[in-house]
Amino acid sequence: MVIREKGQLIVNKKVESGGNRYNALWKQTRNPMGNYSLLLVGLVTLLLQVWSGEASMQCKGFDPQSYTFSVPSLEVGHVLGRVHFDCIGQKNVTFEICDPRFKIYNDGTVSVKNLMSPESHASFLVTARNEDEEWDATVTVLINREKKNSGKVLIMQSPRSSGVSLRRKKREWIIPTINFPENERGKYPKFVIQIKSSRQKEIALQYFIIGPGADEPPRGLFTIKSDDGSISVHSPLDREQKDSYKLTAIAKDLEGVIVEQPVDITIKVIDQNDNRPEFTSSTFYGYIAEGATPGTSFMNVTATDKDQPDTANGIIRYSIVSQTPELPSSKMFTISSETGLISVQSGGLDRELVNKYTLTIRAADLEGNGMFTDANAIITVTDTNDNAPQFETKEVIVDVRENENDYDVTTLSITDKDAFNSPGWKANYSIVFGNERQQFAMETDLHNNGVLKLVKPLDYERSKHHRVIIEVRNQIPLTSTMPLSSATVVINVLDVNEAPIFDPETKRDIKPENLPVGSTVTSCSAKDPDNAQDQIVSYRMGSDPAKWFEIESDTGIIKLVKEMDRESPFVEDSKYTATILAYDNGSPSATGTGTLILQLEDVNDNPPIAIASTNLVCNHNPLPVNVTIMDKDIPPNTFPYIVQPTHGAESNWTIKPTENNEVVMLLLQKTVEPGQYEVPLKITDSGKPQLSQLTGLPIKVCDCHENGGCKDRIAGAAFGISGILAILGAILALLLLVLLLLLFVKRRRNVKKEPLLPEEDVRDNIYYYDEEGGGEEDQDYDLSQLHRGLDARPEVVRNDVAPLLLAPQYRPRPANPDEIGNFIDENLKTADNDPTAPPYDSLLVFDYEGGGSEAESLSSVNSSTNSDLDQDYDHLNNWGPRFKKLAEMYGGGEE
Repeated sequence: MVIREKGQLIVNKKVESGGNRYNALWKQTRNPMGNYSLLLVGLVTLLLQVWSGEASMQCKGFDPQSYTFSVPSLEVGHVLGRVHFDCIGQKNVTFEICDPRFKIYNDGTVSVKNLMSPESHASFLVTARNEDEEWDATVTVLINREKKNSGKVLIMQSPRSSGVSLRRKKREWIIPTINFPENERGKYPKFVIQIKSSRQKEIALQYFIIGPGADEPPRGLFTIKSDDGSISVHSPLDREQKDSYKLTAIAKDLEGVIVEQPVDITIKVIDQNDNRPEFTSSTFYGYIAEGATPGTSFMNVTATDKDQPDTANGIIRYSIVSQTPELPSSKMFTISSETGLISVQSGGLDRELVNKYTLTIRAADLEGNGMFTDANAIITVTDTNDNAPQFETKEVIVDVRENENDYDVTTLSITDKDAFNSPGWKANYSIVFGNERQQFAMETDLHNNGVLKLVKPLDYERSKHHRVIIEVRNQIPLTSTMPLSSATVVINVLDVNEAPIFDPETKRDIKPENLPVGSTVTSCSAKDPDNAQDQIVSYRMGSDPAKWFEIESDTGIIKLVKEMDRESPFVEDSKYTATILAYDNGSPSATGTGTLILQLEDVNDNPPIAIASTNLVCNHNPLPVNVTIMDKDIPPNTFPYIVQPTHGAESNWTIKPTENNEVVMLLLQKTVEPGQYEVPLKITDSGKPQLSQLTGLPIKVCDCHENGGCKDRIAGAAFGISGILAILGAILALLLLVLLLLLFVKRRRNVKKEPLLPEEDVRDNIYYYDEEGGGEEDQDYDLSQLHRGLDARPEVVRNDVAPLLLAPQYRPRPANPDEIGNFIDENLKTADNDPTAPPYDSLLVFDYEGGGSEAESLSSVNSSTNSDLDQDYDHLNNWGPRFKKLAEMYGGGEE
């Protein structure tokens, strides 16, 4: 009720909220000057109290000291109301309720904690304490079943003491927030508050409200009766959508003039427990290593509640409802009720026993006693290296042939209970005994098995048995100390026939290149490593590119069968390399190879020769010609050289040495007739004995232009001799060609033409050919007549006379029949490479073999002259066109 009395506005406000009823009195000075006077007086009084110590902040206690809450029922979690405790400056005050059926929060809210029997009322004492004092208030709860839809709470206040300070009075000038519960049941509209003006008795007034929920969205939620100022709500409120509404109340006269100062009204929506907690995910996933110790935290679950978080409606507590499977214990995990942090509670996590757990997690509001929601937490137990690999077989016996290399001896299998293909499952193998000579190695195959490999050959004669111990471990260390598994491999070495071994394997020797044929070059020796076998070692030549050597099969002595030549293409850097084979008589036979490197000492067996890259010399300004001397020998059988023009050339030419031992300069001393010359040079080396070679060096001498080119000679003179001869030669050649052509044409006309058979019948026909001579006696020619005139012309190459070259040495027939094949192959290659042999198209001369023959001539076979007459050849006419020619010859017709 609002009245005006002596310049003051008194608002009588009745609040019904959640079953609570408050009656409060507020005063607000209407006179502006009075406001300032009161404010000034209040400030002076406050300063005096502070200075005198009377204004210290103290707790005044419960205000009021008794409360009555009227509710329709006592359900667990239901909020009864709130008690008001007046305390300024001290915040360390705690509340307690002596009745265990109820619970009080720090803000003074009282709710039902445990299920109660249906009683008509209940009373209990609420105590507030700090470090020095305590205060009590009485609370009475009435169960009003007839008004179960109203849910009102009636609060009866005791009168305030007169000793209220200025600060307490100032708080009465502010209209407190009006609380209204959300989701209020019952018939709407519902009464919220009533306002009245003291001038209502004087004049007719109308009341209005403005703000969100009135004339602003959501419009029409709150209305006011214009005649009496009663404010009502028209539908249930939802705190989760909007937790408060701020309205402004206005009083006007009938003419619309505002007669009272507008009053702000705040309606706070009181939270009800109408929302279940919601997990942030329907399923949570976590991972924990096996063997984790109790107390290890590894995952967190989270839930939210749309209800007011600072009340019991929004306080969530977590718990584990079930665990699947319940191995090795039903309580392997625990959860923090406040934070949702999941930890290991019991030891014994073993991935090999259980690799996955499913927990049902519950989130409940009202500190675990209200509405709840369940979710799943799937926990995967990750692998650790808590199981050592174990060999399936502890000992293996194998047989290995000696001299094997890069050989897989055996494969060892293991088992490991840890996770497949993890570092705690993958194996590393090592040899801990029996590998002193580094003959073995361990590898891991794709199936995690260990492979024992042989990396160096075994020797039966050295050791017949080997014992190898192998140890296995994982790629990462074990989580605890435990013994490692090992396996033993016994290797029996099998004896095989081994090839003889040369000592030394490569033999080096030095011999002169002119060593006489038949001399002993060197000897080689090989030993059979098979001591237990009585075998004989024999020798034969392997690679001998120049075919110079022959070896005695039983002694290994190498002899020279052909002259050696250091300048041979088979010799490199004066070294000739051959291989010798040593073989035993085992079954099968084994062959070893030795190498002979023969250093050939040079002998002065090659005379020097001269060559020149330039062969043009000018008469009037002669430049020297650089002559290069070549010698296949090596020092000291080469330079210094003695070069001399001979056979009269010394009168026109002279030799001048240069700094290069292998180059001299040839100088023209005087002018000579232009033309082509061959300057004979005699070159002598410094070997012992010295060798000389006469070389004709072609030189062209001409009269030169200033640019160095030769001048042309007189055209008439030049053409008169050589030109005429050339023309006559061409004419004679043409006449000879015409004569040969005429003879050929005449001969073709005299040849009897025979008709050809059809093309398809050409095969197997008999053709006439011109007879070219008689029998063997016609070949008895005097071939010396063909050589007439050639002996006087040495510049003509005669194919019938072998050039004066060194004939190759053919290998004599060996005594050993097994060497016949090599003998034929080597002599065939020697004949192919023989530079003295004539080409295939040359004139060959055969020796006369004498007259008569024991087998007689085929022409001496007797035949009857009348034998043809006894034969009937008429049937040849019936054999077709292929035998037509024979039928004409022998068929009885005339020739």
